[in-house]
Amino acid sequence: MKFFPTLGFSVALLAAALQAADSPTLEADLLIVGGNESACAAAVQAARLGVKKIVLVNDIDWLGGQFSAEGVGCPDEWTGVNGRRVNFPRSGIYSEVINRIRAHNSQTYGIPAPGNSYCGTETIEPAAAAKIFEELLKPYVDAGVLRIERGWQVDKVTVDKNQVTGCVFVRRSGFSPSGTLTVKARLTLDSSDWGDVIRHSGAKYGAGPDLKSRFGETSAPAAFDDAGQQEMNPLSWCVVLREAGKNSVIPKPSIYDPRSFAQLDKTPPWVDSDMSTGTYSQSGWSVYTHRRLVDRWHNGLAPGTEATFLNWPVQDYPLCQLPQRVVDALEKTEAGASKKNIVDLTPAQRQIIFDDAKQHTLSMLHHLQTAVHDRVGEFPQSFRYMKLTDEFGTSDLLPPKPYVREGLRLEALYMLREQDIRAETREPKWAKVMVPDGLFGFQFNIDFHPTRRRFLTEDRNGPWLYVQTPSRGWHTDTDRAMFPLRGLVPVQMNGLLGCSKNIGVSSVVQSALRLHGQMMHVGQASATLAWLCLRDGIQPRAAAALQKNWHEIQLRLVRGTGGPGVLLWPWQDLPTDTLHFEAANMLAVRGIWPAEEGSVFFNAEHVMTRRELARVLARLLRAQSNPPGWKVAATPRFTDVGQDDADRAAIESLCSWGIVTTDKTFNPDNKADWATLYRWATALELPVDRGLFSKDVAQRLLTRADTVVQLWHALRQQGEWLNDDASWLQPDHDHDEDDRKDLDDPLPFDSNNNGLPDRLEYQP
Repeated sequence: MKFFPTLGFSVALLAAALQAADSPTLEADLLIVGGNESACAAAVQAARLGVKKIVLVNDIDWLGGQFSAEGVGCPDEWTGVNGRRVNFPRSGIYSEVINRIRAHNSQTYGIPAPGNSYCGTETIEPAAAAKIFEELLKPYVDAGVLRIERGWQVDKVTVDKNQVTGCVFVRRSGFSPSGTLTVKARLTLDSSDWGDVIRHSGAKYGAGPDLKSRFGETSAPAAFDDAGQQEMNPLSWCVVLREAGKNSVIPKPSIYDPRSFAQLDKTPPWVDSDMSTGTYSQSGWSVYTHRRLVDRWHNGLAPGTEATFLNWPVQDYPLCQLPQRVVDALEKTEAGASKKNIVDLTPAQRQIIFDDAKQHTLSMLHHLQTAVHDRVGEFPQSFRYMKLTDEFGTSDLLPPKPYVREGLRLEALYMLREQDIRAETREPKWAKVMVPDGLFGFQFNIDFHPTRRRFLTEDRNGPWLYVQTPSRGWHTDTDRAMFPLRGLVPVQMNGLLGCSKNIGVSSVVQSALRLHGQMMHVGQASATLAWLCLRDGIQPRAAAALQKNWHEIQLRLVRGTGGPGVLLWPWQDLPTDTLHFEAANMLAVRGIWPAEEGSVFFNAEHVMTRRELARVLARLLRAQSNPPGWKVAATPRFTDVGQDDADRAAIESLCSWGIVTTDKTFNPDNKADWATLYRWATALELPVDRGLFSKDVAQRLLTRADTVVQLWHALRQQGEWLNDDASWLQPDHDHDEDDRKDLDDPLPFDSNNNGLPDRLEYQP
């Protein structure tokens, strides 16, 4: 009997030990929540920059997000240039991933781009993509810098005095052992699918449509209707199929009704196209070729290698006006749950929606394999002879995650909105707002898949068709823009950054800022900001307030760290490996180097005119720590530079600042050479290397590439003015006195909002 208390004590100790083993606590400098493409890019960037303790917590096994777990193996990259669809320039860690994809395909299929897809030039099968992301992160795991935890979902966010200090996770269904995981972190990046860290932290966020009264957007609704705040860019459960060579019709899902898929009865299921005329060629438009992953027919590959995946509008699953069976199931979990936006639901509640979305997707596949096959007859590429691939390892053979187009949106220091990026024509040029704290360039169309459904009978469990409203469709009407550093930073909460589709944008802008490459840029940028905050021991809001921090982060991104740099100013023709890549980006984001209004090209070999050189030299001097004042005569100094010449202030000021000339003409449109740059730069006391202007090069014509390199060198040597007044980000502050508060002003140092900082612009 006397041993019972001891035995009881031992059992208690054992139980406590087992509980501790199942409930570990980790400490990190940086916690990254999520395992999508944004999270992976953030982990790589942070490790390369020297962050010592990084913990990445993913809710599933697979890394890579859209590329892998969501099954979207054909990334959208297209933009419009001179009336043609071409890929937006690749840069940063995203370009590394694309190179790895091409290498995998070359090794596997003997061709880097085997898909001949309608929507994009690059394709990758999901399991291969997951492996690529594992290999991308492996060096940092092996080095002990990065720890990856899998099978955990956010349960609580710990907050102390308005600062996120970490997260508590619980096991996701299907993973073992049970228990909790606690991670204490100096800084947390939210890269979860639905913004769970932001939501649980108490940070401000939005979800669903923004009303017109919020941002004044053309596409925003004036008021909510029955769809309410549930209306979102829909999710899709993708289907990945491989050639089977035999009848592979799946069982009919219980909710299948052919009337729901009437659109497929008037759409070509397959066309014989090698997409030789480029992406989005109408000769290749069909359900099958839309996102084909491997085209074995045109590439001469072995039978059984043909693969495609489905991501067609009729497959989309709207997140409002839910079927009655879903409403009833949600209401059983919590009264009013069926009226909540999906971001505010629990994981178990979301799963109810996911399960119905899966059945909808499988119903579409069944329709393609039966009714559509019967309509078009026998042909080798029929969906009847395609089977669901088993690469995901899931019981239903579907991807482990839905394709998520829209989640919650962090209330950030600046919210990018429709009027900032919307184009006036169908040809993308430069956005009306080119933010000075830009972290990467982007462009895509405002792209809402069908957001609503219409039931065809009184039975709300019956067939339905998708509805695309006039203001929430797909267009090609955005210009090339940059995403601001301020858009990553919460307006109030410390210790937290957005790091995926949860960044500071309106719902309309999010529809144009959600692609594979864009999200990898978000992750890379967020990690770079986090690195600076950790290094300097400051909060993100303090980092965002000072221009010196903007410039350091921009420089780190442009230079790259262990990989290609990130394109900030979105020129179409500025490869990351050019010697002038850094200089062109850094001068452009400062407003020193002006982009041509009607061209998206840098045109590196363009020969500078004397007026162009005068323009950038004047701005360069005005950007310095002790700038000279503008000097403009009452009457024009030169006979060929008239009163209303846009460059008159720059030309006349340069002459007053040191370029001595008694000529009556300036010859502004004559070509400049190296000798011109040398004479003007030395006269203006700019640091230049005399050896670069020796006799053998003095008469050489001066190109844009030459010029940016020399001027960027001069600016770094001479030093530049930086705003060191952090008060401008305080509520109700208006730094440039343009009657637009700083937290609502994309151009806070530009009183006339023309894209040129006041300091660089002559204002009579």
